[in-house]
Order: sequence, then structure tokens, then C-alpha cells
Amino acid sequence: MGDANISFLNQLNDFLPRRKKDQVLLCEFIGNPSIKHLVESMGVPHTEVGQILVNEQSTNFSYQVQSGDTIIVYPASPEVDHLSGLFHAGKLNIEPRFILDNHLGKLTTYLRILGFDTLYQNDYQDDQLTQITGEQNRILLTRDRQLLMRKTIRYGYAIRSLLPEDQIVEVIRRFGLTKLLTPFHRCLRCNTPLEPVRKEVIIHRLEPLTQKYFHEFRICPNCNRVYWKGSHYDRMVKLILRLGERSLLDEAQPSP
Repeated sequence: MGDANISFLNQLNDFLPRRKKDQVLLCEFIGNPSIKHLVESMGVPHTEVGQILVNEQSTNFSYQVQSGDTIIVYPASPEVDHLSGLFHAGKLNIEPRFILDNHLGKLTTYLRILGFDTLYQNDYQDDQLTQITGEQNRILLTRDRQLLMRKTIRYGYAIRSLLPEDQIVEVIRRFGLTKLLTPFHRCLRCNTPLEPVRKEVIIHRLEPLTQKYFHEFRICPNCNRVYWKGSHYDRMVKLILRLGERSLLDEAQPSP
């Protein structure tokens, strides 16, 4: 039987029982488990970890823990993510494309409103999510910590909040998305990129007040749904302002 001292920093404490939060924990083990196994046995998915120091030396998930080790585990962020390969110099190495677990339908809508390629079905099974995540190099968003612990899941994030507006703030901050927002460039229903359409082409489909007060429109080439800057747009403006990104409102306007 061996033992090691392990500390989880900052938001990684979200995954620990109350009595173990913000403490140096004594962890006992048999043999020499990988540090990935040890970290996840304590409830922290590997996708949440940005860096691990063992005896003040940086290491990766394959390190085999030795008795007497002192381990410090840092949360992943755009600035500190030395294990997944998702970031370089604070910027994403891949296109931010997502797949969402069941019960995150409202978050799906928010991500699509902000222009992000987002897959969602309310009947996805865990094996399907795992397969699609790997095959399409997508980022998995879920509240299921055990799902994120699957070894084939490379990119992911455990949603903390139950409130959709807080959830979208979490995702934007976790993946450094504020400069990648392109509001109203994607269909909310089917995820297809939108195309500009002239008002006169679709005017017969519009309600009288929409005809009167709105002049810029986009259409989905897949499901033929028409979009304009209505209530969804107003809510997203408020959300972007909440994130402190006022300059993005002008930069991300859809073209007429």
C-alpha cells in the first residue's frame, strides 16, 4: 500500500465532496496507478485538468504514481492546458465544434445563436456521443462526469450550472470563445450555416409588423427557416454585454 499527497486547485474543487474541498488530501493506492486513474478515482474528469505537477515537475497522464509523491492538479483553461493539446498560446488549435449531451437543449440554442457548430439530440446515447466526439473531433459538453472519464474522450467540459445563460458563459470562458462569436450565422433548428436573403424574396412569409420593422434577413438553405434580428437577437446582445465584449457587437453583425 502506498500513499501520496494530492491538491486540487480552484474550480476542480467543484468535483470533490464538501469535506475534501480546498485541502491537501492523503490518497492511498495499491501498486503504481497512472496519475489519470488516481485523479479520476477522486471524481475529477481528465478533461478538466490543465496541468499536473508531481514533486514540482510537470508530467502527463501516463505517469505512474509513487508512494510519497506530492501532486498538484491545475484546472484547464485557455492559458493552462498542457495535456489535451486543445490550445496553443491561449488559442484553440481546432475549430470550436461541439456536441451536447441530453438535457442541454437550451445551451445548444445559445451556442447556435452565437454561430457555433453544435450537434444535439435529446436521445443521444453515451456510446453515440463518444463515437461522434472522436470521429468528428468535437468538444463534448455534458453534466455527466463519468462520461467525460472515458479514455477516448479527448476534449470536453463538465457543465456546472443548471441555468442556460450561466452555462453559455461557462463555455465561452472555458474555451476562450469571445473573439469567435458570429451571431445569427447558423440555423437554430438544424445547425446549418445561414445565407443572406433579400426581403422581397421572403416577404410573403412575414407577419405585417416584421415586414414593417425589419430589413435584414437570413435563410437556412437546409430547412428554409427565415431569421431576422428579433427577440433572440436582443437577448444575445444583453448576454454579450454581460461578458464585457461590447466591441464584438459591431464586429459580428451579419451582412445584409
